[in-house]
Amino acid sequence: MSIANKNNSSFDVVLVGAGIMSATLGAMLKILQPDLSIGIFERLGKIAQESSSAWNNAGTGHAALCELNYTPQKADGTVDASKAFDINEQFELSKQLWAYMLDQGLLKDAPGFLSQTPHMSFVIGDKNVDFLKKRYDILSKHHFFKEMKYAEDKATIAQWAPLVMEGRDTAEKVAATYMATGTDVNFGALSEQLFDFIKGSENVSFHFDHEVKDLEKNGPQSWNVKVKDLDTGEIRWVNTKFIFVGAGGRALPLIQKSGIKEGKGFGGFPVSGQWLRCTNPEIIARHSGKVYGKAAVGAPPMSVPHLDTRVINGKKELLFGPYAGFSTKFLKEGSILDLPGSIKLNNIYPMVRAGLANVPLTKYLIKEVMQSQEDRMQSLREYYPNAVAKDWELEVAGQRVQVIKRDKNKGGILQFGTEVITAEDGSIAALLGASPGASTAVPIMIKLLERCFARELKESSWEAKLKEMIPSYGHVLKNDAALSAKIIPKVNETLGIKDQL
Repeated sequence: MSIANKNNSSFDVVLVGAGIMSATLGAMLKILQPDLSIGIFERLGKIAQESSSAWNNAGTGHAALCELNYTPQKADGTVDASKAFDINEQFELSKQLWAYMLDQGLLKDAPGFLSQTPHMSFVIGDKNVDFLKKRYDILSKHHFFKEMKYAEDKATIAQWAPLVMEGRDTAEKVAATYMATGTDVNFGALSEQLFDFIKGSENVSFHFDHEVKDLEKNGPQSWNVKVKDLDTGEIRWVNTKFIFVGAGGRALPLIQKSGIKEGKGFGGFPVSGQWLRCTNPEIIARHSGKVYGKAAVGAPPMSVPHLDTRVINGKKELLFGPYAGFSTKFLKEGSILDLPGSIKLNNIYPMVRAGLANVPLTKYLIKEVMQSQEDRMQSLREYYPNAVAKDWELEVAGQRVQVIKRDKNKGGILQFGTEVITAEDGSIAALLGASPGASTAVPIMIKLLERCFARELKESSWEAKLKEMIPSYGHVLKNDAALSAKIIPKVNETLGIKDQL
């Protein structure tokens, strides 16, 4: 199924994949230069059906308000909060673009994709309580986190999250932090609103059920893209000046096919996920928040356990997990041959070295795969002691492909997070990796624009327009309390985020 400009075989920009990353880049480009021609190719039949879908993990507005893996504890016992400040600033940049687009009438409505949802960290035991207190002490001194609350008092924690405390051993030492300004973001719904804006512009062509099969360099700032219509089997080629591969797990094999030297040496390690989904409306109604705990030893960041309020299709949901698993697929709707097919001569050594260095992760995944439903319920009861099995059902989440890359000292490393690969001439870029991914789509695309559209930023009005779209562009919010105080409250007001609930 194709819509608009079916016979158009040449574009300024081709976006591969119709998820939050392509939607964000496409929207920013259309604001910066409305006459750009853009072709979007998506192998599935709808927008945001893989990693951007709310049921496939993307939902938390990752701002380091509650995610403990962004504040690791050093060997000397101190807490490193530098990544938390960076992640929080990145999410603030995303919020600025959404607020601008709402003010300009380019997005439909904030409640359609964003719900204010408190973010909590919750820990059990003396050692973990000591860690959380240290984390709170360092974060609460910073202007990003000045509204954070801390409690060891069980009655206070029960007010914040009653399910977490009911039925808990009174002798158990616990602690929690609370941020009222946390959010739940439905990135699938946001992608739809962004693409609605793009679709309403001139020179835009959407192609669903179309799979990009190959990429061939055709000269300076020119690529030929091989596309298969999955409905008819027809193969055709389109030409473009710039390609963004925002296809989730498909990004790695496509960037390998491009042949660019910057893509050599990269591999991918897929991690699948599952949720326990609450089916009891009374239980769902009694919990409002994202309660994050500490990950098990060897667990990937996406497996940090959390009791998670979501708003999906306008309905409040309650999830717990995710439980990690292993599949050789790079996408939920992918092939079991994805992993073996991605192994090349230029990346096999980094992949082997990374594998040898991550034996605890392998053991963790094996343990997760072997879990029974009762095992999963036992994990849930650490956060909701009174949970009963009849109120919960298993829901399959999405696939994540963690980046494996060359390393001078270790040969190869498994990298948690995202990686943007860009050709030297800026004519192609691809996004690899996972969390915090969707929440940091805007800062990721800012960096991509600076790398791939540097001339336009310098020689046209793009830079001034970018500063209008994102008021803190060119400044560092984490180091500027005054600027933060000027920008963030206005953005929050536009998005419907209040200081207190």
